[in-house]
Amino acid sequence: MNIDDFRAQVNHVISLLWLAIFVLWAVTGITSKQTVQSRSEGPSRIAVWIVWLAWWLLLTHGFGMEILSVRFVPKTTIASYAGLAITVAGLALSVWARIQIGRNWSGLIQVKEGHQLMHTGSYAIVRHPIYSGFMLATLGTAIAFGEISGLLAFVMILAAWGYKSRLEETAMIEHFGAEYESYRRKVKGLIPFIW
Repeated sequence: MNIDDFRAQVNHVISLLWLAIFVLWAVTGITSKQTVQSRSEGPSRIAVWIVWLAWWLLLTHGFGMEILSVRFVPKTTIASYAGLAITVAGLALSVWARIQIGRNWSGLIQVKEGHQLMHTGSYAIVRHPIYSGFMLATLGTAIAFGEISGLLAFVMILAAWGYKSRLEETAMIEHFGAEYESYRRKVKGLIPFIW
């Protein structure tokens, strides 16, 4: 098998993994608890739209635009394997965190009935493990695909979720108070030990 066929297979697997994640999120989102408080709905929606636009840019290989398909990673099996491994690790972290947060999850910044502060498992690694996992998976996919569009998508997602995580921090401090402040001092937001 030549490198182009191998890369095409890896890229196909990655695309199927993303599709499975989107389906999982849609199905599990239906079972979320009733919302008792919603915050920063407009800014939160903008961040979510930017993320969706970035994923669309990533998974369509730059909307087929030649300038966005310029390669930043060479066509190698190592790059394909590394990208696949990073994508799987990131998606696994997001799924783990999504399972842990369960019915408290929301795509926007909302406090649910009986909302509980998560601080164990993936939430002991970073305060926003779903975002961290998806950022890592986006980076892995960008490496596997190797195109500038993926790099641009990663930067867009990093900015959008960095912004949305700050909005969430405000809501969590208001809702959980000193408990969240203590958690915040112990665990980084998006990148373990760094940020």
